[in-house]
Amino acid sequence: MNRRKLWSLGLAGLVVSSFVFAASCGDDDGGGLKKVTLMLNWTPNTQHSGIYIAKEKGWYKDAGIDLQILDAPASGGVEQVVGQGKADFGISVAESVIPARAEGVPVVSIAAILQHNDSSLFSLAKANIKRPKDLEGKTYGGYGGPLETQIVKKLVQCDGGDPAKVKFVEVGDVDYLAGMEAKQFDFVWVFEGWDVLRANKIENKPVTSIKFKDWLNCIPDWYTPVFITSESLAKSNPDLVKKFMAATSRGYDLAATESVTAADDLVKNAEGIDQRLVTESAAYHLGKYVDKGRQWGLQDLAVWQTFATFLKDAGLYDKTVDVNKAFTNDFLPKK
Repeated sequence: MNRRKLWSLGLAGLVVSSFVFAASCGDDDGGGLKKVTLMLNWTPNTQHSGIYIAKEKGWYKDAGIDLQILDAPASGGVEQVVGQGKADFGISVAESVIPARAEGVPVVSIAAILQHNDSSLFSLAKANIKRPKDLEGKTYGGYGGPLETQIVKKLVQCDGGDPAKVKFVEVGDVDYLAGMEAKQFDFVWVFEGWDVLRANKIENKPVTSIKFKDWLNCIPDWYTPVFITSESLAKSNPDLVKKFMAATSRGYDLAATESVTAADDLVKNAEGIDQRLVTESAAYHLGKYVDKGRQWGLQDLAVWQTFATFLKDAGLYDKTVDVNKAFTNDFLPKK
């Protein structure tokens, strides 16, 4: 799951996609259900489990919603599609929401899928990369995005290394393992609970990773991925947004405790997905969706503020963004 492609295109990623999406919020499907569209941020994967659980169990229908899941756009960003009302809801990441809002795209984050960033820097074990300082003299393969550069340099510097000794090459969307084995680059940025698991558990490759969550004294934590909607829908039909979030929350509550159900429901509804990988990943995500004693989906202002400052320092946007308006917890079920 190449999570970097979602934001590394920078503001160019906010260009409107040439695809036509039918935003049918409010339309009746003939059976008394309202057609609602949700656009994914990538191909279906474990982080989408709560959606597929809720759909499989009929919880969206119970809420009066006929949910249609749309593939991620081939070009442009989910934020632009949702902001223009061409999809009712979408899955995005904080590192795209903030720059989008800086450019006037009216989207708002309504729930955090994971409570903490599950990103890591991933390498073959033979590269002997165990901590950020070990990245000196190594080559990072990515998209050339400013956040990539900022994160890697901050980690190396914080661990007492010299960021100038890290080489950056643009490789795009490639097979990471093949690229590292061919010595085209030494490390990449991935999600721990998908790409690293695939290499380690499914392909039996000796790999190592530097988990972002272990270095929060050097870099900020942030919400990635998140659910988004448009400011327009949030204002014009808050009841629908609440119903959507109630069913979705129910799905993620189950995914957070029952990995077998999460894996089975995802595999049933997502074509071509690897059952073994999903099973491993679903088990890994137990405890990742929500912290103990906390409600799923909650977002904290301090997390958004700290990350917004980090993004601005990285050069991802240069305009004023009111992060108070970038997210809300108002649509989560009252518990």
